[in-house]
Amino acid sequence: MPVEVSKIAFGGGCHWCTEAVFQSIIGVEKVEQGYVASTTCNRELSEAIIVHYNGKCVTLSTLIEIHLLTHNSKSDHSMRKKHRSAIYTFSKTQQNSVTDLLKGFQLKFHNKLITKVLPFSYFKPSREALKNYYFKNPEKPFCENYINPKLKLILQQFSEHVNSAKLSHLKA
Repeated sequence: MPVEVSKIAFGGGCHWCTEAVFQSIIGVEKVEQGYVASTTCNRELSEAIIVHYNGKCVTLSTLIEIHLLTHNSKSDHSMRKKHRSAIYTFSKTQQNSVTDLLKGFQLKFHNKLITKVLPFSYFKPSREALKNYYFKNPEKPFCENYINPKLKLILQQFSEHVNSAKLSHLKA
């Protein structure tokens, strides 16, 4: 029986970071790294990923919570056009679900979440040299300084959802 796979897109910080986080989650079948555009005032491309996931292994709620905790989802900064804090949805039903989930998560945060729920419009993949960046370059300073802390956070807070074999180098 074929596995039913859903998809959702996330934008926040650097897409190298976001890609590595979601590549480490059990139930995530594929992560496409690149640039996503929405509609109207958010139609400019912004760094993001598309996550293809098996909802029987990991819920949309868990994926969103991981996203909110692994990028700066509570403050605006000068790089927000390049690193838009967003969840891009592929249907009106998904948009409604994500909006409701974000309202629930807001209760867990002291500061207001700035993450927007936006309709997905367009995807431009990263060039090949940038894809799978972390797992090809875990010893690079950027990976050690910016991606490792995010991976350690998901190991601590979402251990039941993490493919620990992929992150075994962080436990030492």
